[in-house]
Amino acid sequence: MNILYFRFANAFLEPIWNRNYVASVQITLSEDFGVEDRAAFYETAGCLRDVVQNHLFQIVALLAMEAPAGRDFGAVHSEKAKVFQAMRPLTPDDLVRGQYTGYRKEPDVAKDSDVETFCALRLFIDSWRWEGVPWYLRSGKYLTETAAEILVELKPPPQKLFADSAPTTARSNYLRFRISPDSAIALAARVKRGGKEFVGDQRELYLAEEQPGEELPYELLLGDAMAGDGALFTREDAVEAAWAAVEPVLKTHHEVRPYHRGSWGPKDADAIIAVDGGWHNPGPKG
Repeated sequence: MNILYFRFANAFLEPIWNRNYVASVQITLSEDFGVEDRAAFYETAGCLRDVVQNHLFQIVALLAMEAPAGRDFGAVHSEKAKVFQAMRPLTPDDLVRGQYTGYRKEPDVAKDSDVETFCALRLFIDSWRWEGVPWYLRSGKYLTETAAEILVELKPPPQKLFADSAPTTARSNYLRFRISPDSAIALAARVKRGGKEFVGDQRELYLAEEQPGEELPYELLLGDAMAGDGALFTREDAVEAAWAAVEPVLKTHHEVRPYHRGSWGPKDADAIIAVDGGWHNPGPKG
């Protein structure tokens, strides 16, 4: 809900929140532990069903949706459903599946299992606002950090006026949302160095939010369910539309690629986002 509030409570964001100014969006939800006692469940689900279609698609909807007609959760659900309906169905080449070394030795796991414990994908939303903007989603077990972050990279200025405006591998300006384990919002902008030369460095304006004693996500969901508040839940038509986007790759996909525990997943996942500067890897403190 922090994303929903930030988007529609601040007027400065709306003019740039579209295909004209946003170059790409990437979302990472990483965990530094394995399947633990959920191996039997993972053998039937995998990362794509368990995390991407479920949790990450909900984040995409909050970032991509139009402003709801009102504050009630029904209006929010309607706009989120439109995002799912506009998602372009995935193809096998949009998806990289990985499996951490040792997964096949976990209890209740098949010796030749092809189930993914890591998933990275490229997604497009065929809407007026987001046409042509790639959305990169990534999640997995036994990765380097346990964190959830969003990076919205903006397009560079249209004219190169300064000495440091030549093509570079560095990122353009961006907005970064850190969801967990702590909450923060960062804005990256170039700032001129001291002296007469027109050169500068990119700096982050970082706003951290600490709320001691805040409810855990599933505690919040259970509380809302008992109170009859459906804001954090999903309507049936939205669920069906989200599944329609992933349906083509549930059975038709490339085989899993192995990756080492403590890494950021298989190297193949880097190729899927290489044209847009590579993955942003969340650090322990954002």
